[in-house]
Amino acid sequence: MIDVLIKTKLTVIYQNSTLYDAMTFQLTEPILLIGLGGVGARLAEKGKKSLNSDCVMISHDQKDLTSEKSIKISTKSVVNPSTHLIRGSTLETSDEIKKNIANYSTVILISNLAGKAGTGIGPIVSKICNQERKNLLSFAIMPFKFEKERIFQSGIALKRIRQDSQSTIVVDNDALLDSNPDLTQNQCYDISNKAIESMMYSLKSSEISEDTNILSTSKDTDDIEASLKDSLRMLYEDAPPNSIKRSMLYVYGGNNIPVGVLNTISNITGGTFDENSTHVEMSSEESKVVMLSSIQGETRFDKYDPLGIISQEKTIDWDEPECNIDCEFDLKQLE
Repeated sequence: MIDVLIKTKLTVIYQNSTLYDAMTFQLTEPILLIGLGGVGARLAEKGKKSLNSDCVMISHDQKDLTSEKSIKISTKSVVNPSTHLIRGSTLETSDEIKKNIANYSTVILISNLAGKAGTGIGPIVSKICNQERKNLLSFAIMPFKFEKERIFQSGIALKRIRQDSQSTIVVDNDALLDSNPDLTQNQCYDISNKAIESMMYSLKSSEISEDTNILSTSKDTDDIEASLKDSLRMLYEDAPPNSIKRSMLYVYGGNNIPVGVLNTISNITGGTFDENSTHVEMSSEESKVVMLSSIQGETRFDKYDPLGIISQEKTIDWDEPECNIDCEFDLKQLE
């Protein structure tokens, strides 16, 4: 099912909408953006202007904390802390995190799960938001598949964050690279970050499903049709077509895109999904397509955890995320 809405600036030109049976995420003010690590902090800093919200940065690296409102996770003398150590150290700042989110109705969490800060801190922050009954929307950026040492931790962290969030938006760098193998890593990062910025700009005017949502896009191009096809390829890398419940299509490229091109885009999407309506948002930014698709069922991320194939009914899992805690037990040596 695709929702289509064509906008020029703030003026609605055409709308064809239908009732949607899934619950939608309710964005309620006041809003707090929480950015984890370097990438998360930069995106949160940019997003707060679009949402007229406050921003808090959290990281174990002081270089990531460029805002006055920030929380430093101390790993003491350890220079290269593991994900589990960062997570255990984050537990020590739980009260400070609770204090920072106390006065807000909605929390938007931005985590780069390709980095230690995102995988280590993300599950703790999401759990605190859930315990404090906050309206939580999470953005999660997934690593490349050749970053094998990061795949497992990112999958576990995403599982925890999804459980605690009312809605989760996932951006998969690996799927972007698969559909555009000529891109460098930095180009993939730049495209993914811009897609998240665009999505945050549109949050107040969009209906987001209370499910796992895949954010797919393409590199900048003058060919909007090619951009759409790249976005579809990226989407299908993460989820099979029959698992897609609904897609929101955002077309960026100014007000000079021919109506015939928009009609072609509508025909392509209508032939791909169950057609009811389409959402096209016009912008004066660079030419590209951004798709937000609600997924029901399994995604490629479920396979990042080798034990994920075991049903939850037959699995015993810890309520607390796995972490290293320095208990400092004073035990005498037994001989």
